[in-house]
Amino acid sequence: MAYQTFRQEYLQVPPVTRAYTTACVLTTAAVQLEFITPFQLYFNPDLIFRKFQIWRLITNFLFFGPLGFSFFFNMIFLYRYCRMLEEGSFRGRTADFVFMFLFGGFLMTLFGLFASLFFLGQAFTIMLVYVWSRRNPYIRMNFFGLLNFQAPFLPWVLMGFSLLLGNSIIIDLLGIAVGHIYYFLEDVFPNQPGGKKLLLTPSFLKMVFDTPEEDPNYNPLPEDRPEHQPRDQDQHEQQHPQ
Repeated sequence: MAYQTFRQEYLQVPPVTRAYTTACVLTTAAVQLEFITPFQLYFNPDLIFRKFQIWRLITNFLFFGPLGFSFFFNMIFLYRYCRMLEEGSFRGRTADFVFMFLFGGFLMTLFGLFASLFFLGQAFTIMLVYVWSRRNPYIRMNFFGLLNFQAPFLPWVLMGFSLLLGNSIIIDLLGIAVGHIYYFLEDVFPNQPGGKKLLLTPSFLKMVFDTPEEDPNYNPLPEDRPEHQPRDQDQHEQQHPQ
C-alpha cells in the first residue's frame, strides 16, 4: 500500500523535475555505496577534452556531496523550485524548460573552464531559484522563521546562509549571474523598445518534449476523415436526403 502511494506521488511529479532530482539522488546513492567515486564525476576540462570523458559535463551537475545537511538542503530547494517553475510559468512548455536547463548548463560550463569549480549542481539550483523568484516578485517568504522578505531576495538570502556555513559564495554568485542572464534575455529584453526574443527553443526539442494537445472541438474536413467511417451526421443525411 505504501509503495503504491509513493509510486502515485512520484509519477505526479512533472517529468523534468522528476528526471533531474532522481538522477541527483541516484548519483549520490551510488557514491555513498561506493559503486563510483566523486573523482569519476567532477568537472575536469583536461579529462573531458583530452580523455573524452564527456559524461563529466553532466555528472558534475548531479552530485551535491555526501549525505548530510547540505545534501538534503540542496535537494529540498532543487525539488521545490524546479517543480514550481515546471508547473507554473513553464506549464505546457516542457521543451522551453529543457532549453533553459541546456542554456544554463552551457553558461556554467563555460565559466567552469576558467575557474576551479568541480561541481555545479548548487549553482544550477540557485539559477532555478533566481528565475522563479523574479517571476513571482510579490510572494512573501519566510526563512527558518527568522527572516521575512519578498521572493526576489531569496537567492541572496541563500547566499548569505551559505556564507554563514563557511562555504564559498562563488557557486552562488554563478547561479545568480546565469539566472539573471536567462531572466533578462527571456523576460526583460523582449519587452523593451526595439527588443526581441533571442532565446528560441530549437524545433527538435519541441518535437520531442511538446506533444500537441488534441482540440476536442476540431472538425476535420470530409477528405481528412478516415475512409469508410463517416460521421453520424453524414450517415443521417445519407439515410434521409432532403
